[in-house]
Amino acid sequence: MITVSDKAKEKVARLIEDAHLDDTYRLRASVAGGGCSGLSYKLDFDNEVRPMDQEFEDKGVRVVVDMKSFLYLAGTELDFSDGLNGKGFQFNNPNASRECGCGESFSV
Repeated sequence: MITVSDKAKEKVARLIEDAHLDDTYRLRASVAGGGCSGLSYKLDFDNEVRPMDQEFEDKGVRVVVDMKSFLYLAGTELDFSDGLNGKGFQFNNPNASRECGCGESFSV
């Protein structure tokens, strides 16, 4: 499962509202090769659910993850920070053995 912190929930809700997206859109989390640690996190909004997608809902936020990415993201909490150490979404991923300094890439 992918969980969502209260701060991430608030930010996702604002982004959906600002973009005027309807309730068919979900937050799509994925992993792609790249970044200084080997794998990079990606977030986007998507209104399509593909046959092998895993879909979760936490705190009213619907999250969709393709099966390959889910193998890396299982148990991850999506958080949002607006502090001095960086602003943006953060993945608290228990599967990551190493993360880069900015938290945007990881390795397992």
